[in-house]
Amino acid sequence: MRNLKVMIAYRGTKYHGFQRQSNAVTVQETLEAKLSKVLNEPVTITGCSRTDTGVHANMFCFNVKTSSKINCLGFCRGVNGELPDDISILSCEDVPLDFHARFDCKGKEYVYKIHCSESKNPFAADLMLHYRRKFDIEAARRASQYFVGTHDFSSFCADCTNVSTTVRTIYSFRIENSGDSVIMLVKGNGFLYNMIRIMAGTLLDVSEKRIAPDDIPAIMEAKDRLKAGRTAMAHGLYLNRVFYSEEELLKDT
Repeated sequence: MRNLKVMIAYRGTKYHGFQRQSNAVTVQETLEAKLSKVLNEPVTITGCSRTDTGVHANMFCFNVKTSSKINCLGFCRGVNGELPDDISILSCEDVPLDFHARFDCKGKEYVYKIHCSESKNPFAADLMLHYRRKFDIEAARRASQYFVGTHDFSSFCADCTNVSTTVRTIYSFRIENSGDSVIMLVKGNGFLYNMIRIMAGTLLDVSEKRIAPDDIPAIMEAKDRLKAGRTAMAHGLYLNRVFYSEEELLKDT
């Protein structure tokens, strides 16, 4: 028996998230069907995270156990040859049998992309949030720094009933812009349900002066979802990187 650690990228537009569902097409279901064909045995994969409907991934990790002797290059080529164009195998490697894509993950980085223009971008309709206002990047940057550190993020969670703790550590929160594009990059040890989208939506409210940058600490202290801002649309969100070592996670923070 082998355990393969596989990195993939996918465009989430056509999928109801990563995790398998009984009544909708998901990334996991699609992958398992194609892997089972290439490996010539039924397989179940273990993903590093769940992603919502319409959310994308530049890097997503899963592991799969198989008795197949296919080499890693053959695996990548074979599975990519079967997959639809919106899912791609990036790499594959043999790892110890006890490796677990979710439980061994030390942290993640997400990206949220915004197209700020009166005119929509026809090449990014499902890949960036179209925001028709001028984005106040300096106010958003000031507000975002309150997220950095270890905090209770209850106010930024859509449903906290299934987690043992709502405390998370954010190592960095950067906001970059180039032309009409605004990019938010958030690195942390873990994230609650809709946490990135609520933080992004709250920063949009900061840009619109609905929330002041210095209101963020009080919003976190309230531990009340209703105190935070809107939930930004799913199609602007990407799982950007996953980290399996503390050194890699903390680099450049």
